Amino acid sequence: MTLPVHRCQLAFLICIELFFCSYLAVTSCRRKSGGEPAQPAKSGAMPMRDINDVLRDHDEELMAIPGVVGVYVGVMADEKTPCLKVMAARKTPELDRKVPKILEGYPVVVEESGIIRPMRGK
Repeated sequence: MTLPVHRCQLAFLICIELFFCSYLAVTSCRRKSGGEPAQPAKSGAMPMRDINDVLRDHDEELMAIPGVVGVYVGVMADEKTPCLKVMAARKTPELDRKVPKILEGYPVVVEESGIIRPMRGK
């Protein structure tokens, strides 16, 4: 009579082990080189490079789009997911079409900031 109980216990322990191994595999694959979890883009693609390097490599092409007045690293509305922010003098449908939605796995968000002018010295 004790044999079925042992099989159930063994099956339970195997399930727990499989769950634990799966958890470790998933969490270790989702870590960046710096040790913090990478945040997936909405598209489901995992970014391969640091977001600052992506911005550095694409800032000139983004700034060349008419109406773009600045670019920076920000976070999405969820306050967790890193993204590239594009500041526009005026947000228009034409500008939205020209700005890529995703760059190297990171979402790109267009924000209307108005015209940016340098401050005058005193």
